[in-house]
Amino acid sequence: MRGEDELIAVSGGMGSHAALRSVTAAEFFGPLDLLLSIGWAGALEPRLKSGDCYVPTETIDAQTGERFSSAGDRGVLRLVTTAHVAGATEKRRLRESYGAALVDMEAATVARLAQIRGVPFVCFKGVSDAPDAELPDLNPFIDEQGQMRMAPFLAHVALQPRFWGPLMEMGKNSSVAARAIAKRVNEFLETKEIH
Repeated sequence: MRGEDELIAVSGGMGSHAALRSVTAAEFFGPLDLLLSIGWAGALEPRLKSGDCYVPTETIDAQTGERFSSAGDRGVLRLVTTAHVAGATEKRRLRESYGAALVDMEAATVARLAQIRGVPFVCFKGVSDAPDAELPDLNPFIDEQGQMRMAPFLAHVALQPRFWGPLMEMGKNSSVAARAIAKRVNEFLETKEIH
């Protein structure tokens, strides 16, 4: 509890289904009056720094073309939601196709659910990887629940040293981004304003 607010946090995993399960689980406690999408995203533009947290003003569903507006950072900052983890080539295509600066796998679903419920939506995304990051294909290692299957993934990359450095960099960026996300979310919960 912060003041009179009751806060419900649900960590559901990656992807649309995980986002839907998370919102459904939160609603078990009663009607919601605000939905936040909090997590990591890949940068599509070099100007966005890995490890920083951004608050997009528009979220686009790449599968349906739907666009959702929200309170966010100054100017226009678009995030596009895809059904899979985007590699460097896909990131370039998404930037060109949507004019987006970030890519994730959940925010559009949360935005749609907020719109259906008639409640505000705000998105906080920490940058885990740069636009040109050459990472292994993570998609085969994400299970139906939106969780990484770490043992098979680690076995896969153990024999591919070219990915070790980029993965360590992504881990470092994700850790720094987690602190940046926490700071921005806590500031928002105190004031209900984007700083």
